[in-house]
Amino acid sequence: MKVSYNELQGLCRKAFSGIGFEDGDAADAADMVAWMQCHGLHGVEQLNRGLDYLLAEDPEALTRVIYQDGDLAVLDGQGHSVLRSISLATELGFAKARARGLSVVKIRRCHNRQLIMGYLSRLAGRGMNITAFWRNAQEPLTEQVVGFRAGHSTPEVRVYSVRDVPEENEPNDGITLVMANHVELLPSLGADHDLDLLAHHPESELLACRQLALKEGIEVDDAIWARLKTLAHRILVESSDASRGGAGAGVNDND
Repeated sequence: MKVSYNELQGLCRKAFSGIGFEDGDAADAADMVAWMQCHGLHGVEQLNRGLDYLLAEDPEALTRVIYQDGDLAVLDGQGHSVLRSISLATELGFAKARARGLSVVKIRRCHNRQLIMGYLSRLAGRGMNITAFWRNAQEPLTEQVVGFRAGHSTPEVRVYSVRDVPEENEPNDGITLVMANHVELLPSLGADHDLDLLAHHPESELLACRQLALKEGIEVDDAIWARLKTLAHRILVESSDASRGGAGAGVNDND
């Protein structure tokens, strides 16, 4: 089925509210999913893969700073989706890069890492060059690099397959962000690297996807759309129950 950008963003926001996100966090998370879907990067599918994790997460377990200095910050995402854990990390890296020219932020123990792209798009729009890197554990072992030029809302995305997995390889559930005030950071690898390029999405391709989606609508899987509607319905049910509970309590007090 096809829906408009506003319909997708609105339903996702209600679904995140149903999961238990605060209003501001729900709106941010919805923007991230809609942004990815609009650019042809399968944001709704990525969200669907991580919904079971989101439903099981403890919202009280907040992202924690493990170490930081003027240029570097290391954070523990507490095993949460980036939709819960990434806002602090990105703003921290942005502030350091503004002050020092360059910053590196490492977020450990986080998932749904694809969904970080919308957050980075916002920072790029504020004049920051950004590269995000992470390694996926599935076979074949892959590494993904996402690069934004300052002032550009659309990234360049590359996915590589590692030919020879090192013996010391360990599972990686983190993400590394590099931000630079005045230096472009888009990745460029020569033929001598032990990597095979699996996918390359240049800025122009993603921008064309966005233009088409805004004009003709965004394609969304029917089953996933129904699941989001179910989650969105939670907040309505809980609000109605709370209202009825409040009214009942008032009658009892008058008795």
